[in-house]
Amino acid sequence: MAPTIASGPAGTTVTVPGNSSLWDRISNWASENKGLVYTIAGVAVVVTGAGVVYYIRKGPDEESVPKPSKKERRKRKQAEKEAEKGAAAEKQAETSKTATVETADELPEIDEASVIGLSESQRKEYAAKLKEAGNKAYNQKDFNKAIELYSKAILCKPDPVYYCNRAACHNALSEWEKVVEDTTAALAFDNEYIKALNRRSNAYDHLGKYSEALLDITASCIIDGFRNEQSAQAVERLLKKFAETKAKEILETKPARLPSATFVGNYLQSFRAKPRPAGLEDDAELDEETGKGQLQKGLKAMESKIAPSYEEAAEAFEKALTLGDLGEYEAYAHNLRGTFQCLKGKHQEALADLSKSIELDPGLTQSYIKRASMNLELGAPDKAEEDFEAALAKNPEDPDIYYHRAQLHFIKGEFADAQKDYQKSIDLDPDFIFSHIQLGVTQYKLGSIASSMATFRRCIKNFPKIPDVYNYYGELLLDQTKFSEAIEKFDTAIELEKETKPMSMNVLPLINKSLALFQWKQDFSEAEKLCEKALIIDPECDIAVATMAQLLLQQGRVTEALKYFERAAELARTEGELVSAISYAEATRTQIQVQEKYPDLASKLSGMGGGVVR
Repeated sequence: MAPTIASGPAGTTVTVPGNSSLWDRISNWASENKGLVYTIAGVAVVVTGAGVVYYIRKGPDEESVPKPSKKERRKRKQAEKEAEKGAAAEKQAETSKTATVETADELPEIDEASVIGLSESQRKEYAAKLKEAGNKAYNQKDFNKAIELYSKAILCKPDPVYYCNRAACHNALSEWEKVVEDTTAALAFDNEYIKALNRRSNAYDHLGKYSEALLDITASCIIDGFRNEQSAQAVERLLKKFAETKAKEILETKPARLPSATFVGNYLQSFRAKPRPAGLEDDAELDEETGKGQLQKGLKAMESKIAPSYEEAAEAFEKALTLGDLGEYEAYAHNLRGTFQCLKGKHQEALADLSKSIELDPGLTQSYIKRASMNLELGAPDKAEEDFEAALAKNPEDPDIYYHRAQLHFIKGEFADAQKDYQKSIDLDPDFIFSHIQLGVTQYKLGSIASSMATFRRCIKNFPKIPDVYNYYGELLLDQTKFSEAIEKFDTAIELEKETKPMSMNVLPLINKSLALFQWKQDFSEAEKLCEKALIIDPECDIAVATMAQLLLQQGRVTEALKYFERAAELARTEGELVSAISYAEATRTQIQVQEKYPDLASKLSGMGGGVVR
């Protein structure tokens, strides 16, 4: 675990420098610009942590019912009111005089043969009477009788309201396929019929057709002018359900792979550099076809800090344990293989390796720390705390233990405890830069802005050639909307990255500068160029991919944005990351589908964004 300004989403707690803070800035951008709504290609959207959401949240009333659009046909307004009362199982306050029926005996006998002989006016009159009787039966929960009556009304006069009312009966009986049939028939008459869209969305949801359900409820929200809270919440719920279902399917067949070189490098450097164990140095002559030789090969590759070398290291550590005969290095080999299993998201395998490492060498405290990190990622903070306590019992003077335990406190929001552990880590080893950086970040989270800024100024004085200092200092300045100063720090970080790590440059300062220019000047062109440069250096960097997707989305380049959201899903390492990426992608894809299916909505909403309260 290493520096981060804010804890990341649940399930992504193997934190690395900058990743969480950048994800927070990307996915929580709407919280920093609370009322800001963009009109993108004719569709008003809000960008939130849940994805691209097509509504403006107004209140907590989950039981509210969608209001008809102002442009709904007037001829359906009274019928809509009555059907709404019926759908809510409320008693009608009064009934229409022209369509009142007191007993079933007064209803006309209608079938396919008899309806042919009726005049147009008779059909209309009979349909109204049958519909009223259907409403009464519905209110009395006699759904099969109501279905019969609405079906006869449809024979007299096919009408979207009658189909939609009959769909409500099938809904009450959980006959979801029939709900889809009737609402689809209603929408054939009027493809902007909100109630039919909502009911069909609900039926698709029950049928497990989440993408179709999302399309219908999204269209409903847009037609209704984003006024209904219940529909808005349905969008969120369906996005989450779709993404979780899709993520599980993908993870069942997705091959394990290492994340970006930026991610791997940042995770590895969160541990203090230590010399290799005696006998594994470069000048030690070891046969590569032995376990020890592969261990040496893997360590050398890992120290190269470039993507192909990380893959080579992972393979070498695997082969080392397969070949065996590692002797005193066996615990160390399990530690290293477990580290890369963790980075690949192979949680159970990583835990097994780290536990084996501890069993073989209880004094290897780094294995306790890494297992604590894994337990935290798997949602077991109590087990993580136990691992830290066990590590301290073995070596209370190990500064890495205090640093990573501080990260545990930080993620849990226990900033005072985190501050103490960061300081202890510094007292034991003042030369580890990330303890200082994270101390400054924690002071910032505690509201001690002056102390935090002073800590970063001391860092610059004591570690003037470390790019991470300037990068994280810039993030805090950006959080204070000190844009010019923040960009200056990011520029310094970028130059130092070039100087000190030309072959393994950390791209996070480039992405931070991109976001700063976007937030400050809405300079999309330069922001895009910086993201493109980051992706040239590290094509697997998920943060760069997600940032590019958001930049394109803000400009209304929805189809291009979708490609990047889909790429972000491919790069996701954990289930939590995958759910988030799929949510963004599906919301964007739904936006495109709505525009294609309802072309009139684009022109209808083209001026809407400017009229929304900000």
